Amino acid sequence: MLHAPSTSIRAKTPLLTLSGISKGFPGVRALAGVALEIFPGEVTALIGENGAGKSTLVKILTGIYQPDAGTIRLGGAEVSFRAAHDAAAAGITAIHQETVLFDELSVAENIFLGHAPRSRFGLIDWPAMRRNAAALLDRIGARIAPETRLRDLGLASRHLVAIARALSVEARIVIMDEPTASLSHKEIAELYELIERLKAEGKAILFISHKFEEIFRISDRYCVFRDGECVGGGMTAETDHNELVRLMVGRSVDQIFPKTAAEIGAPVLSVSGYSHPTEFEDIGFELRRGEILGFYGLIGAGRSEIMQALFGITRASSGTLRIDGKAARIRTPAEAIAQGIVYVPEERGQQGTIAGLPIFQNITLPSLAKTSRAGFIRLAEEFALAREYTARLNLRAAALDRDVGTLSGGNQQKVVIAKWLATRPKIIILDEPTKGVDIGSKAAIHAFMSELAARGLSIIMVSSEIPEILGMSDRVIVMREGRIVASLPREGLGAEMLVRAAAGIREAA
Repeated sequence: MLHAPSTSIRAKTPLLTLSGISKGFPGVRALAGVALEIFPGEVTALIGENGAGKSTLVKILTGIYQPDAGTIRLGGAEVSFRAAHDAAAAGITAIHQETVLFDELSVAENIFLGHAPRSRFGLIDWPAMRRNAAALLDRIGARIAPETRLRDLGLASRHLVAIARALSVEARIVIMDEPTASLSHKEIAELYELIERLKAEGKAILFISHKFEEIFRISDRYCVFRDGECVGGGMTAETDHNELVRLMVGRSVDQIFPKTAAEIGAPVLSVSGYSHPTEFEDIGFELRRGEILGFYGLIGAGRSEIMQALFGITRASSGTLRIDGKAARIRTPAEAIAQGIVYVPEERGQQGTIAGLPIFQNITLPSLAKTSRAGFIRLAEEFALAREYTARLNLRAAALDRDVGTLSGGNQQKVVIAKWLATRPKIIILDEPTKGVDIGSKAAIHAFMSELAARGLSIIMVSSEIPEILGMSDRVIVMREGRIVASLPREGLGAEMLVRAAAGIREAA
């Protein structure tokens, strides 16, 4: 039940009201009697762990799913969305973290796909489409030419195209699902400005985010989901960080970064003079047994590019590697795995999992030699291996034979980590391991990282989150413009020190 709002806002009439919304799937109760109100000119933050039911609710609001029970009222009238176009026609649009766009089409074509302006003869009015696309892009502060092919844009620009696409439909309610996940600090600030403009236009915004600083910066109200129910809500200004955490996980989380002391041993990986013609230069560092080595830097610093070279996805032009003191040459991921190095990528949807395959096969794919006999895969051994590692990471899934694509983003991340840990590596590279992951799942992943380090596994953790870097690293390497600019011990390390090194700002005199 939602908390009572403050007197100044209580008189407002909700634009959208949900009552008793329930939805179930085989073996899973996704939503149970959800009640929610969304108001015009306000941002309502929807908060909860992965698997709490947020995505299911969004799919109901956008007509992809239909509820098993409950009512939806829009502007006071009861409505039913039998398909996505019903929700769009009613003025509900969604901006997803991973919106499907088409590389071979232009920006304008992607924005107006399916609802392009037409001439009086029923043909697509191309000049009008380009003009309208330019106006939308200008509205959100995106300096992108409408005729540009999508394939020529970077990740952040693609995200802005997705936002423009969502706004190309005259929407009354805008759903934003992790909208800042791929944006820079500047682009996030511009998105906040856009949200303020949408509020001023009277739009109702449902904002889904795992980042508490965003929630407190942009939202007017909040609703916390846990196990398919709205367990608390109210005015954002009347709550705090600790209360939201308690509602999300049903308990206090005093230690989000449960770093335990590990015995740091001899060097396992030594990198010297590692260079790439365009991405990084003269990289040298050591990774020791049982160590969590953090890599920090601003966007474009070259951190992920180094990790991809260490895993054999790309090749360095010069430099040497030593593993356990012996010279090593890695030209392919297969050679890296054979040497005991595995890599959990940042883009888990494209590089980490195989949609269409069940969870257990995603986990056991690199370990088939362990689960096969005489060329035949043993299903029982596959399930046992997958069950062991998913249990350690507290994976939330109805069954291990379900399609991995049905999992939430955080649970997909756990599958990718489980997949590589099942190979029993010496070194694991975690590239943004908790990107898009809720606070409870972060704690589970961090606890498992500490456990692995205590067992002697060596971990490289690339992260853009300063609290994560400070909380989990034994030592931090800071990069800027493709070069290492600092190697800092854990003791005495602070956020300001990290940011100054990453941005090239000297200490004040």
